[in-house]
Amino acid sequence: MRRLQSWRHRLTVPQFTVVTGVLVIVVGTLVMASPLCSTDDVGLWEALFTVTSAITVTGLSIIDVGTDLTMVGQIALAGLILTGGLGLMAITTFLQGFVQGKSGLRHRLDRGRALDEFGVGGIGPTFHQIALIAAVVIGLGTLILYAFGFADIREPGRRLWASLFHCISAYNNAGFGLWSDNLIAYRGNPWVNGVIGSLIVIGGIGWRVANDLWVNRFRLERIRRLSLHTRLVVRTTVVLILIGAIGLLFTEHFATEEMVAKLSLWDKLQVTLFQSITCRTAGFNTVPLSVATISDAGLLLMIVLMFIGASPGGTGGGIKTSTFAALVAATRSTLRDDPTVVVRNRELPPKVVLRAIGVAMASALFIVGMALLLGLGNTTAGTPGSEAFTFLEKLFTCVSAFGTVGLDVGVTSQLNRWGQLVLMVGMFVGRVGILLLLSAIHGSRPQNRVGYPREELYI
Repeated sequence: MRRLQSWRHRLTVPQFTVVTGVLVIVVGTLVMASPLCSTDDVGLWEALFTVTSAITVTGLSIIDVGTDLTMVGQIALAGLILTGGLGLMAITTFLQGFVQGKSGLRHRLDRGRALDEFGVGGIGPTFHQIALIAAVVIGLGTLILYAFGFADIREPGRRLWASLFHCISAYNNAGFGLWSDNLIAYRGNPWVNGVIGSLIVIGGIGWRVANDLWVNRFRLERIRRLSLHTRLVVRTTVVLILIGAIGLLFTEHFATEEMVAKLSLWDKLQVTLFQSITCRTAGFNTVPLSVATISDAGLLLMIVLMFIGASPGGTGGGIKTSTFAALVAATRSTLRDDPTVVVRNRELPPKVVLRAIGVAMASALFIVGMALLLGLGNTTAGTPGSEAFTFLEKLFTCVSAFGTVGLDVGVTSQLNRWGQLVLMVGMFVGRVGILLLLSAIHGSRPQNRVGYPREELYI
């Protein structure tokens, strides 16, 4: 017991975060696998995959949520999505304070850094503000979907639950739907496209940006009042959405098997814009996704969007829009032979640039490792040779899992348990954060104060 208590008190914030995440997944799995929550078709493995996907707000699924889960199970799934999107780090912070009882300044600063790395962004009153914003946005979206979006559902109770569930899933960038075809039946419904797309964007930009925009809502004509972070996130988000929509419209127009071939111009614009938004870690789809319906160029464009992901402090994954913006600014400075990285008349500290490079490189290498593991032998659930996935399909699925996106081209449900285990690990690492996980593995180390002589390296 003394050794256990000593080990418990020595846990760093990143290590405690990982341990708490695993414990929440284990408990959630036992609950989800119970007869109260699911049918006989959902065993421990199916429950484990579903709970991991929910806690990491990914949306990849090997079950049919609408038929394999009872009403209690669907409510539990919504609670897990909220826990993963908004509450996991708050639970971690509370438990660590209760168990370890530390209140030093250094310890509180470590908590703040871990929260920022995880994507929640703060503790105490800050988290209350995050919860309030989420409740207002989700509630407003639910009312609109109930009144206009899902008007074809006659039963009021079912319509209300469908509206609430999909708003929770959209705001948390989870991508879980109650129907086997996700939102394909509503691809021409502007209310569903507008509400779900708006919730994805609001949840993905992060609480800092939302709060900054709200505080300065009457003074938005003076852009300089907004922080550099807000300006970068908003501009990068808008640019990526437009590039994604125009790019998908272009690639699928010239594709052999067009995704939007039989649609009207208005529906084409709705579909491409919605899919561009949902690639930013949401996971909803209004058209069938497969190599037969989307061109290789379209899939590659979606992979890039999924890899970039949402923004810091948001409910999405990926390397984050601010990281991508910092990398673009560093590249521009390199091409100009400028020794400093300047964005909007503000110089970025070298530590920020190095962190952006580290996140991007570590994430890319991890995804490559996932793809290599999926390529080891036959990873399908059927007989050997019954199904063969292309490398693009495997890469798409790996990026979707690591970026906590949840878009699937028909691969996930056909993988065997080894392949699904690879995806579960990828989802967990992608949600927790690659740097926070590495910090948990290496532990806390004192800062190196030793300087070394400089020497040129030819690049």
